[in-house]
Amino acid sequence: MSEPSSSTATAPSLRLSITDPWQAQAIADHGDFLVAYKPPGMSFHREGDAPGLLDILRQAGHRDLHAVHRLDRITSGLVLVARGAEAARELGEAFEARRVTKCYLALSDRKPSKKQGLISGGMAPGRNGTWRLTREPTLRAVTRFQSVALEEGLRLFVLYPQTGRTHQLRVAMKSISAPILGDTRYGGSASDRGYLHAYALRFDWRGQPVSLVMAPNAGLSFQLPGIAAYLAQLTAAGGTGLPAASP
Repeated sequence: MSEPSSSTATAPSLRLSITDPWQAQAIADHGDFLVAYKPPGMSFHREGDAPGLLDILRQAGHRDLHAVHRLDRITSGLVLVARGAEAARELGEAFEARRVTKCYLALSDRKPSKKQGLISGGMAPGRNGTWRLTREPTLRAVTRFQSVALEEGLRLFVLYPQTGRTHQLRVAMKSISAPILGDTRYGGSASDRGYLHAYALRFDWRGQPVSLVMAPNAGLSFQLPGIAAYLAQLTAAGGTGLPAASP
């Protein structure tokens, strides 16, 4: 994975996995931060009586946790959670300065208006808590992507967000006429989950490169063999254990 906004050195990827993709959990402990897994359908913070990801981690005995980035409720995958105020400040600055390279996977059962390239525009509030892409410079959102057909009527998208706006990837997918499978809020077809997964993260931590990968396995459509085969091709192309960015 090679992004113009990141100067991170090449590092072997730590490939992470879990036994139950529907349960939140810490999957690696760095000391300064946790690498956690958030399942689809779980909020990041508590909603009423329903615990969020941070609640689950604290109940498991992890202390002094600080959020430095978030995933939407529909999104599964990798989350970094800082330990202590100083680590939170440093990681927060890294995300803000776009020194963290991020890669997401999404599925759509619609034909996109383009199959790879750049999706760029301003973000503006829409109806009922949604967002929409505009031609205005306000809240600029930029996403690089590539895609491949998995089978008749289903396509895998590899998404590299250059910015971190609310619902950015969901809006980006809708803007190319390929809303995410299961994301009914943005016009996607109903399914067993919203098919968006935080697949990979890469960044420097106090001079040492960190590279994390976790393949999706929650949801029937993420079990298709073509997904694993395509990710293996991307890994080989990137040469670092992470996907290469689209041209």
